[in-house]
Amino acid sequence: MAADSSSSPLFSLDRVRAARAVAEELGVDVVVVTPGSDLRYLSGYSAHAMERLTALAVPRRGEPLLVVPRLEAPMVDASPAGALGLEVLAWDETDDPFARLAAAVTARLGTAPSRVAVGSRTWAEHALGIQRALPGATLELASPVIDRLRMVKTPAEVAELAAGGAAIDRVHARMGEFLRVGRTEAEVGADVAAAILAEGHVSVDFTIIGSGPNGASPHHELSDRVVGAGDVVVVDIGGETATGYRSDCTRTYVVGGSPSAEVAEWYGVLQQAQEAATAVVRPGVTCEQVDAAAREVITAAGWGEHFIHRTGHGIGLDTHEAPYVVAGNDLPLEPGMAFSVEPGIYLAGRCGARIEDIVVCTDDGVRTLNRGPRELVELPG
Repeated sequence: MAADSSSSPLFSLDRVRAARAVAEELGVDVVVVTPGSDLRYLSGYSAHAMERLTALAVPRRGEPLLVVPRLEAPMVDASPAGALGLEVLAWDETDDPFARLAAAVTARLGTAPSRVAVGSRTWAEHALGIQRALPGATLELASPVIDRLRMVKTPAEVAELAAGGAAIDRVHARMGEFLRVGRTEAEVGADVAAAILAEGHVSVDFTIIGSGPNGASPHHELSDRVVGAGDVVVVDIGGETATGYRSDCTRTYVVGGSPSAEVAEWYGVLQQAQEAATAVVRPGVTCEQVDAAAREVITAAGWGEHFIHRTGHGIGLDTHEAPYVVAGNDLPLEPGMAFSVEPGIYLAGRCGARIEDIVVCTDDGVRTLNRGPRELVELPG
């Protein structure tokens, strides 16, 4: 494999070499990833997903190769992948790209592969095409190989996540410009989306503006509901930075009034839960222990049945990726793991609240990437 002196801190052949080493360790003959975040992670190539096959094949022995339609080969050269020295197998419109991939992998291994791991979000027609070209192989998910790498961020990746976190914090700091009594959620969401772009993202991933009873739906879609005086409003927003890394931060607001005593009471419980879960983050603590730290506070205060989702999810080139902070996941945290801590309390038909920060496990504890206030923010009407 060629030297990678021209690669960037984010995209280097070290990632491909690491995937090959893990595949060898797990007895996987070849890892095949198609357009999506796995391909971008390993090669730096952000390809358009379509019916024509684009795939990076990483055999456990021999050199990796990038299979691309010939008409898109120039795009590889123009991407960060072009600096890595990967072999590019360009196929023509009359070729069978799956057969060409199978032949190239077989030649590298010296025999047809028996275990082929494909990316978890590979299109079915591509996975079945690979299986057809390698009829003796067993297909399995590549997640055990790739998630193991992607879960632990490098300092360069953490820097990208921190930049995204700072950008989304700036949007929350401007919420008083957008979130006002008499405006619809859709109107607020449109302004927030524009601010996400203006503050440093290249695209908007989501704008959740859950006002009043809509705040009890954690993944609420924007609606024509008009924000009323005294409404509790959950604002969960995120976007993609130029390098593909994501932001995700939730804050809860009260618009044109003050919270009731009951809302203030259970929101205080939510703050305590978020602080408790963040405080336990350190190497060796398991994902389920972080979840339990938040859940125990909320349950002890009598609101446990209203905390209806996991405490967090990993973040990187995808907004949701491993590790998942949820009961039953006994994966120990390692330095470099980045994930959300976002407990919530949701009262159906009334309102809800969530506090979400992105945190990174460090050598001796935790670093929080979002800086905005976590109290229930009161905005003028």
